[in-house]
Amino acid sequence: MAERPTLVQVAQHAGVSLASASRALSGQGAGKKTTEKVRKAAQELGYVPDATARSLKFGRKLQVAFAVDDIGNPVYVEMLRAIESELSQHGIRLFVSDTGSTPEETVEILHDLKRGFADGLIISPLRITEELTRAIEESPVPVVVIGAFGPSQKVDTIKTDSARGVELAVRHLTENGCTRIGFINGPLDTTPGQARQRGFDRAVPGGQFQHIADSFTVSGGYEAARILLDRLHEDGAEVDAIVAANDLLAMGVIRAAAQRGVRVPDDMQVVGIDDTDFADNFNPPLTSVSLGSRERGRLAAQLLLERINDPSRKTSHHTVLPELIVRSSTIQPRSLPDNQ
Repeated sequence: MAERPTLVQVAQHAGVSLASASRALSGQGAGKKTTEKVRKAAQELGYVPDATARSLKFGRKLQVAFAVDDIGNPVYVEMLRAIESELSQHGIRLFVSDTGSTPEETVEILHDLKRGFADGLIISPLRITEELTRAIEESPVPVVVIGAFGPSQKVDTIKTDSARGVELAVRHLTENGCTRIGFINGPLDTTPGQARQRGFDRAVPGGQFQHIADSFTVSGGYEAARILLDRLHEDGAEVDAIVAANDLLAMGVIRAAAQRGVRVPDDMQVVGIDDTDFADNFNPPLTSVSLGSRERGRLAAQLLLERINDPSRKTSHHTVLPELIVRSSTIQPRSLPDNQ
């Protein structure tokens, strides 16, 4: 059996010193160009760090935890892939935990960190409580929060502006000529539910065509849209567009519309939020607002590695801006001739 490539061989292949190669692969402060050369050399040689030896050397488990409220949500799957890709370059394993949407279970995970099973935690909670805030701030290992985390200056955060994302969706529909725009939101006791409601209230003041789903799921969106459309039908009213607070809700909206014989986008346009992989593969392909799930995951992993390597580093807060991705569930506005 062929011998495994060594770190010495990686250093020689990259044309750097052994110390530089070690720093580059462990995230211990090598320059960007050096790190890129060393990682490329390691990949070409098929070098795999010895996790056991490294954990003994650095006094770490070389494992990071990622806690989410619903691992089945495609947003979290995209974050997970980005986080795992970033961590694997440093020989660090990723442990994933589904908290079941309850702050209490999330707090339990934070308390379990005292057992030393992970070097750090990335968390993306739907609901923030005082107990959860306190547990995060008092965590025995570094924590990075993906999402809004109040005024705390003790924790690194990566957030997005989903309220602005909803405003982008409404603006797009308005430019398409829509005048009666509805909104299907998720639970208002969640951080995304509150933010997306603020965005819709700003974009459509006094908007009357709304319904709150019991969850950010396809079934939740279907039931909420069915109730809204039935109510409007009884009132002799209708909407020409609906913004859904995430892609799963939007898919439920389209399903409910189809059962009523409402065609998307001909009779009613639909926009989702998150721009998950499902959006591009749905029928019709779903116009959606990207909140940069992959980028948020990547930045969270980088921040956590930096915090692990330098616990005294100044706290960082980053915002990933939303971007509208137009597909077939809405009608793109026609451009006027140049002479008009």
